[in-house]
Amino acid sequence: MAYETIKYEVAEQILTITLNRPDKLNAFNATMQQELIDAFDKADKDDDVRAIIVTGEGRGFCAGADLSSGANTFDRDARRGPVK
Repeated sequence: MAYETIKYEVAEQILTITLNRPDKLNAFNATMQQELIDAFDKADKDDDVRAIIVTGEGRGFCAGADLSSGANTFDRDARRGPVK
């Protein structure tokens, strides 16, 4: 999986995951959620990863939820369609 909102770097058995939306103070969105899940799953399968550091690009670690979608931010049906 190619990542849009995070960086995944392994050096000396340490994985550094960097939240990479500095223009939005690394605000958490659905894409970042999926990428973080994938990154942690990938690290879990890699015996060379012994530790994980999560950090943020720019001046803030994470501003919290990205509220740019307004009222639809927490409306799952609006974001992904109704649950069947």
